[in-house]
Amino acid sequence: MDDIPKIGITGMPGVGKTGTLIKVVKHLEESGYVVGGMVTEAIIKDGKRVGFDVVNWRTGEKRVFAHIDLDTGESVGKYGVDLEALETVGIPAIEEAIADEEVDIIIIDEIGKMEMLSEKFCKTVIDALDSDKPILVTLHKKSRSPLLQDIRRRDDIRILEVTPVNRNLLPYKIEKIMKDQLPNLF
Repeated sequence: MDDIPKIGITGMPGVGKTGTLIKVVKHLEESGYVVGGMVTEAIIKDGKRVGFDVVNWRTGEKRVFAHIDLDTGESVGKYGVDLEALETVGIPAIEEAIADEEVDIIIIDEIGKMEMLSEKFCKTVIDALDSDKPILVTLHKKSRSPLLQDIRRRDDIRILEVTPVNRNLLPYKIEKIMKDQLPNLF
């Protein structure tokens, strides 16, 4: 099991964690691998980030997950957080990626403060990490939550940091690590 690639991408907010993950995923898909799971997409208005959608990577289904104008009772920083969006789009996307034999690689973007408000999300992340499938996740850099501490301590996950200096090359490094350990498709 140690040879199954499990990679965490970390870095400061806005540095390009999601962009790095998506570049890797697109290259892997071009090589024939099937990817499933969830990503968060920034919602930009007038050049500023005002929220995030949660997106099922395989189906494209999306819902607003966090927004400066959301008033749900749950918030992280300036964003109101809609846990129902995470639990109806994001979590099922991860569960489907774990269970579906067609899916070669699981992705989770992001394991961060907003997402960790959901206990079900935290449990699903552990289920994904414990599965026998390759996984690519993005991790909040500074959070000291028990879940992130546990992930950082795991010896079966390699954590790489995105910086402004390496963000153009890191996707290729991650892709090489993944491909070197993934089974050949042909």
